Amino acid sequence: MNSKLYRIGAICSMLQLATIVAYMIVTFAIGPRVTSAEAFFQAQQANFWTSLLRLDLMMMFLIGLYLGNFPALLVNLWKHNPLLSLFATGFTIIAVILSFAGEATFALIHLGDKFIHASTDMERARFLAAGESILASGWWNSTGSYVTGVLLQTGGIMISMAMLNSGNFHKTTAIAGIVGNSFDLIQHTLSPFLPGVTEYLSIGMVGYLIWYPMMSYDLFRLAKNSALHNKPT
Repeated sequence: MNSKLYRIGAICSMLQLATIVAYMIVTFAIGPRVTSAEAFFQAQQANFWTSLLRLDLMMMFLIGLYLGNFPALLVNLWKHNPLLSLFATGFTIIAVILSFAGEATFALIHLGDKFIHASTDMERARFLAAGESILASGWWNSTGSYVTGVLLQTGGIMISMAMLNSGNFHKTTAIAGIVGNSFDLIQHTLSPFLPGVTEYLSIGMVGYLIWYPMMSYDLFRLAKNSALHNKPT
């Protein structure tokens, strides 16, 4: 049972790495995520499928994958540090649920379709106002998303700290997780107050580019060891 759980966690970690790389490529090739309703509606009118890539669906997929690897981490780390691993997993699961609840892509698509087919400037202005309201209450701008980010990054730091002295994960895995999530937490915490300064903290992304593949490697190794240990003699 543990072997399958570890394997699922390893696959999810590799998918997270692939998602980050794909997100970087999309940002370079198509442009950064849109930050206004008007920009999204115009992108949607130009190319529906391309416009989807400029919102948060990819990031929502990445965050959702934590539901695949954190249970595996909890099972392994529970006996070494039950309190830290339990709180880390709890924070992360809550953050994932709140993230899914606050993501606004489909609401904006609905409004964008109405904006595109509106026949008067007054109607278009109304749909723009509704779109801005959705963005203000969704990811990146609302109090709920602020708390969600704090929980998610704190969970990442805590689970990495639990890895550090467990003996089942490479030191590189734990340190990369602590560094990546710590930079992300500082950036997220300060971004409403120092938006210009926190852009420089995005260097923490390098930590994730190490954390995810190393975590996948460790979980695959644990899956193999668990399968060998439970193999009938």
